[in-house]
Amino acid sequence: MSDDKTRTNTTFHATVPGVARIGANRELKRAVEAYWAGRIDAAALTQTADGIRRDSWNQLVQAGFDSVPVNTFSYYDQMLDTAVLLGALPPRVAGIAHPLDRYFAAARGTDEVAPLEMTKWFDTNYHYLVPEIGPDTSFAVDATAVLNELAQARALGVPARPVVIGPITFLALSKAVGGAQAPLSRIDDLLPLYVELLAQLAEGGAQWVQFDEPTLVTDQAEGLAELAERVYTELSAASARPRLLVQTYFGEAGDRLAALGRTAVDAVGVDLVAGTADSVVAADLADKLVVAGVVDGRNVWRTDLDRALDALTALRPHVGSLAVSTSCSTLHVPYTLRGESQLDAALAGWLAFADEKFAEVATLSRALVHGRDDQAGQFEAARLALATRATDPRLHVAAVHDRLDALEPADWTRTTASARRPLQDAALNLPVLPTTTIGSYPQTSAIRQARHALRTGSIDACKYRNRIQREIADVIELQEKAGLDVLVHGEPERNDMVQYFAEQLDGFFATANGWVQSYGSRCVRPPILFGDVARPTPMTVGWTTYAQSLTSRPVKGMLTGPVTILAWSFVRDDQPAAVTARQVALAIRDETVDLERAGVPIIQVDEPALRELLPLRAADRDAYLDWAITSFRIATGGVADATQVHTHLCYSEFGEVIGAIAALDADVTSIEAARSHMEILDDLNEAGFANQVGPGVYDIHSPRVPSTDEIADSLREALQAVSAERLWINPDCGLKTRRTDEVTAALRRMVAAAVLVREEAAALAG
Repeated sequence: MSDDKTRTNTTFHATVPGVARIGANRELKRAVEAYWAGRIDAAALTQTADGIRRDSWNQLVQAGFDSVPVNTFSYYDQMLDTAVLLGALPPRVAGIAHPLDRYFAAARGTDEVAPLEMTKWFDTNYHYLVPEIGPDTSFAVDATAVLNELAQARALGVPARPVVIGPITFLALSKAVGGAQAPLSRIDDLLPLYVELLAQLAEGGAQWVQFDEPTLVTDQAEGLAELAERVYTELSAASARPRLLVQTYFGEAGDRLAALGRTAVDAVGVDLVAGTADSVVAADLADKLVVAGVVDGRNVWRTDLDRALDALTALRPHVGSLAVSTSCSTLHVPYTLRGESQLDAALAGWLAFADEKFAEVATLSRALVHGRDDQAGQFEAARLALATRATDPRLHVAAVHDRLDALEPADWTRTTASARRPLQDAALNLPVLPTTTIGSYPQTSAIRQARHALRTGSIDACKYRNRIQREIADVIELQEKAGLDVLVHGEPERNDMVQYFAEQLDGFFATANGWVQSYGSRCVRPPILFGDVARPTPMTVGWTTYAQSLTSRPVKGMLTGPVTILAWSFVRDDQPAAVTARQVALAIRDETVDLERAGVPIIQVDEPALRELLPLRAADRDAYLDWAITSFRIATGGVADATQVHTHLCYSEFGEVIGAIAALDADVTSIEAARSHMEILDDLNEAGFANQVGPGVYDIHSPRVPSTDEIADSLREALQAVSAERLWINPDCGLKTRRTDEVTAALRRMVAAAVLVREEAAALAG
């Protein structure tokens, strides 16, 4: 395929933008972690990866897809893979000889090397690694990985379509370092590399290539429509290239879609779940293949096949040709409903995980060609499931709505922080620069075995409680020996910071194997929020009060906030999110009140997902922030002024919600800051944030244990922006993913750094 005349005029009818890569049984997680631990070598890890890819491709072919995405696999993160592809790894990892070790050093760090920053992928709960673009970054294409995958797929007879993050999105999501200009200013340096990549893929036999450009649905940069037209005019003009699909998702592309329509790209992919067909009709795509994402790739509800087919049928006259797809990669949903036998029959009928979504795409594709009657059985099953869901009494509980209707602003408005502070200081009697941790401690094999034993019935509730209490006692002892001022119970009873609560709240179901990737090898099982939410009984009071009975130091009660519970669940789509959030907030409020009654002096309500749910377009953000802030304040507004309310936020770019963080009005806000070198504090100060703050002083997502001097330097840096009277000292996040020896060493050094800097601050004050 050396030029336009010889480029094969192929099209396709059914596909997906991408798929999960962790393995249906988390095979990659186990293999990667075994490689990190030295239990397997690179060859064994590669063998596992090859098997996951092969199984995924074969599944899509068997589902009836005539174009299959390849190069969506990743050992850790696809933005990191793109940095490797473009020669943009940070210079500090260049001295690591083995490519896999160099790759993982950029992802996780080593004892000598700091990792790349990590933040949320648009408004999802997936975390990506942020490439660093400095003034000396010299791009160069190394397409080895994508070409190898292409060759493997073609050898299996798979109609392979390589997928690569597009140049606009790659640069827009990267970070300038070393005084460099904004990465998007380097777009002209990247375009020749993408042209070269297109030529190599054509030479490798690719009929199509997909460039992912989700940035085009955002307000992330000025002039995105003009930039998209310029970039894809140049790339589509390449003389040696496969046919080119520009894939958007997570929202409405608007004028950027029209801009792509004015170029010679062969296809565009659109999200018709988060967006509408109006912009497609307005964009003049009469000569393009439109890949229509009518099956939701981010949520788990069964598709209304009639409605989706009607949308496709209405769109078909306005485009050159039409393919059916999910709205985005199925990275964000579990693999399959098979094996979820604990779900009741009604709920199971309402759901579609990745396997079921593939079947829906195939059904719609066939119906679009052959008519609805050709797939009559599938359409009738979908209608029946939708009808049973609409009438299920668990979705409409009068008592829950009556309680919501009775809420008034006084229910979520506390007195001022300045009035609360002296009451809390008197009750707690903490030193300047108090030390604490975020909540969770290492999830040891003993903890996991105890939970498994309870679940399988090999121990009873009494024996389980005794085992967990022993773990709590060990964590309290660890913290006291380390010298921490405010303790936590360590959360050994919790499988996950959202799932634990979902399992105890009405309106939720928890899956048995509904794993999705959060980052790297970290997987979570988002619960399914299907109905009206209420708290039947206390959820944390017993564990927290037991921990408090073991120490004279204050112990924090640990809860997850309503916004984060929504963000990290699959949420019902039949009522506004604001209503669902308030229902969850009332359930958490009940728990805070019970904790206070039990004598718990500090209650932390974590909202790490506050930024995550921020709409991608600015016009939609005020409404979201209004209900998000109100929900948090409902959850925390029932306690007395002397009870100190904490919150925690991590691993997102918080600049766009700084005002909202202040509006939460938590007495103490702990926030990720280690990888970003305390940059967040200046943003908080500019927003007028005046409450207490705990910027993370070391990164817990890396196995690296920082030195006392390094932590002390972070504290001194923080004190340049925040007075000692307002500053708390804590790690970036919870410690559940770390080993106990790492935690013990790091906390002792953190406390030693706090003592050192306290003495320095006292000397300066004197």
